[in-house]
Amino acid sequence: MNVTVNVNGKPYTRDVEPRTLLVHFLRDDLLLTGTHVGCDTSQCGACTVHIDGHAVKSCTVLAVQVDGMDVRTIEGLGTPGEMHPLQTGFWEQHGLQCGFCTPGMIMASAELLKHNPHPSEEEIRYHLEGNFCRCTGYHNIVKAVQHAAEIMDGSGQAGGQAADD
Repeated sequence: MNVTVNVNGKPYTRDVEPRTLLVHFLRDDLLLTGTHVGCDTSQCGACTVHIDGHAVKSCTVLAVQVDGMDVRTIEGLGTPGEMHPLQTGFWEQHGLQCGFCTPGMIMASAELLKHNPHPSEEEIRYHLEGNFCRCTGYHNIVKAVQHAAEIMDGSGQAGGQAADD
């Protein structure tokens, strides 16, 4: 079945099996391996991407369901040569250890900051409930999101709008 999708600002048309999950389409067909496969059951959040501006676990969506839509992966969040403030926040605040959950955490956080540019610690923790990390204990992840919000507030990227433009 033919699928045409705009991924990270670039149009792609591919012939895919109707049962192909979006996460596998991104990784196997488009070679965008920043989106991780953790559980394939919508439990861990490692596969979180944005579909038409909304954070979605890509293991719950078939590739054919995004035909004609915009998909943004972790690779499309920053710009060449410049990390997105969330990526900077995770780097500077040590919001990662092994890094497996990081792309999903960042993509989920981007949606949060888009709608709530100054979230409290409780709001960050609540928004990230569907994203699991086995390494960090979440403390530095929360600090990373708060730091990114501060960076975005000073850079004119209020609320993370640059994440979905």
